[in-house]
Amino acid sequence: MREAAFVRQNKDKWVKYEKLIQNNELSPDLISNIYVDLSDDLSYSRTFYPQSNTSKYLNGITSAAHQKIFKSKKESGNRFISFFTEDFPLEFYKYQKQLLLSFLIFALFSLIGAYSAATDGAFVRSILGDAYVNMTLENIANNDPMAVYKKASELDMFLGITINNIRVSLMAFVFGVLAGVGTVFLLMQNAVMLGSFQYFFFEQGLLWESARTIWIHGTIEISVIIIAGCAGLVVGKSILFPGTFSRLKSFTMGIKQGLKIVISTVPFFIIAGFLEGFVTRITGMPDWLAILIISISLALILFYYVYYPIYLTQKSKNG
Repeated sequence: MREAAFVRQNKDKWVKYEKLIQNNELSPDLISNIYVDLSDDLSYSRTFYPQSNTSKYLNGITSAAHQKIFKSKKESGNRFISFFTEDFPLEFYKYQKQLLLSFLIFALFSLIGAYSAATDGAFVRSILGDAYVNMTLENIANNDPMAVYKKASELDMFLGITINNIRVSLMAFVFGVLAGVGTVFLLMQNAVMLGSFQYFFFEQGLLWESARTIWIHGTIEISVIIIAGCAGLVVGKSILFPGTFSRLKSFTMGIKQGLKIVISTVPFFIIAGFLEGFVTRITGMPDWLAILIISISLALILFYYVYYPIYLTQKSKNG
């Protein structure tokens, strides 16, 4: 790669890092990540442009980052909190494109699932299984279509659903090692299931009844599966498009970045599990309350994964 192209590709990132290094409130994790990233760029520059101004410039800001690490070596007692409130959201800003792609993949296959259910009478049973469909039809006949959410005890359902959702999240991340194809496949499976599931209730004349109940927990649950899909796509991108790094180095960084995204989803899956175990079963709640819970859930997801990363990034750029 020519030096001009290397500088053009990374200039905005370096300027951003320079501003961040001047911030006295940077967390140890963030300054460490900046130092590692700058060190990789400096190593590349020294290899291909050893006597250039680019190498001198990178050496200067890398040294500043190195000094910052040892000046502020004292570990914060609130590192766990700072990860969720500062470090992760600031880093997640870089993955908005992968998040949008994960959402579009999920939305597309949801529509395909609904369309398939509408055009093939056997499709819903092939996806959801005869046992589930028969049980639901029986519940509908008994005038309690959402009775499935009342079968298990609150605690058992909460624990079972939460553990299963975290498992799905980890799978979406791990399948990213298949160049992202495995992640897309898992998103497709869940999306087709959701689309056919909702069409099944539409066909029974119960779309609103099902939506107001299911999306009480599903708003966070489905959103976070999409976010876990984003983690897998980050890993896939690191394999397919290593940029200025070696493919192994890029993959290692992708795994680390993707894992942080997955870790960020755990509290949200716990919230979704709690809602499904303890709240969704209250199928007789008034519509306004169900809509309020769904709206707050959606606002929480959009705030944390879309607005807040943009806000923190703009704030850091403006000093």
